[in-house]
Amino acid sequence: MLSQTKDILRFKWGISDRLIKSAEEAEKSTLEARLRIKEIGAHNQLKVLTAFKRHGVSDYHLKGTTGYGFGDAGRDVLDEIYADVFGAEKALVRMQFVSGTHALASVLFGVLRPGDKWISVIGTPYDTMAPVIQGGNRWRGSLSEWGIEYGEIPLDVNYSFDKSKIKEALKEKIKLVYIQRSLGYTWRPSVNLEMIREIAAYIKSLSPETVIMADNCYGEFADTEEPISVGADVMAGSLIKNAGGGLSPAGGYVAGRKDIVEKASVYLTSPGIGPDEGATLGVLRLMYQGFFMAPSIVSGAIEGAIWASAMLKSFGFEVLPEPDGVRTDIIQGIKFSDPEIMKSFCKGIQNASPIDASAVPEAVDMPGYRDPIIMAGGTFVQGSSIELSCDGPLRSPYAAYLQGGLSFAHIQFGVLNALKEVGF
Repeated sequence: MLSQTKDILRFKWGISDRLIKSAEEAEKSTLEARLRIKEIGAHNQLKVLTAFKRHGVSDYHLKGTTGYGFGDAGRDVLDEIYADVFGAEKALVRMQFVSGTHALASVLFGVLRPGDKWISVIGTPYDTMAPVIQGGNRWRGSLSEWGIEYGEIPLDVNYSFDKSKIKEALKEKIKLVYIQRSLGYTWRPSVNLEMIREIAAYIKSLSPETVIMADNCYGEFADTEEPISVGADVMAGSLIKNAGGGLSPAGGYVAGRKDIVEKASVYLTSPGIGPDEGATLGVLRLMYQGFFMAPSIVSGAIEGAIWASAMLKSFGFEVLPEPDGVRTDIIQGIKFSDPEIMKSFCKGIQNASPIDASAVPEAVDMPGYRDPIIMAGGTFVQGSSIELSCDGPLRSPYAAYLQGGLSFAHIQFGVLNALKEVGF
């Protein structure tokens, strides 16, 4: 760190010399791992730039439409660019998706019909998928209300796909297999692309007609490939995570086989309309620019996660992944074991945010979650997790999940401030 930076941290932020020294040591110890991530970022940046050139993006495409959004050339070309970069036949990129969960649900409702059965092969998906799967008395409109049967196969003791149980399940007619790439609010390694490649080939060898669906949230541009390139039929994600590059103000995407994407589009809009309507209301520039920036932003966020892992480990916290662990998404898990320490850490992240720095995060009930959630995120886009944020359910083992950061320096300042808040 520059001496001037150290002085500001010491005298204006109250960061101790011990923390500053540890930060510098973590920078040195993670340099090699961070350089590998930079190479991935450069590869993906070139891939995106090439797609922009190939599809002839011009100022005209950034203007947008109102009303029904008929003939929105910018919207249609953005779909083509996403499909190109992600190796898909077709993509649907829309600000009308309110979240990644909405995009995922649109795929499920598009593919599945009453009497169909589908399975998750990573165990229980992320909390917000619970109302989609089986709402019960609390949530209405779930797949279970339509007579769609669901099953789960947990990862095995080595956090690999349990092939024997998957093989047994596929003896029945399974319409769709669901793979979540990130760890969500669990304490396990995220699912990497090589794992997806292997299990996709295995499933197709046993049941060629089964649709393989990947929840790609938090994973875009973390590697040189995406789930579609390694065997998934369809994937979906959020534009206020990786793919939006910190600029998209809302939205999500679906990419994959043309027929599946078209089925999903019907559940975004309505039968008879599908992907042909949806005004872009002047946000196309942000969506284009955000996607262009995404490889660089994601690369920086993963660099920050690697550094944070080393830094937090040096202060005795259990971290996942480890500093030299495989990275397949932007998430850094931190186990606190004590809810008060978890709250203090999140308070420190919030206090180092550009927006609402004076707010104090509190655990509250939130739509779609089973437990009270504490969320620190003073972000320019509400709920954006490609911007620096930290959140987790207030339940044992009291783990929080650090993600995002629009610059490596901001991630460092946020973690330093959080450790100060904890008492270091």
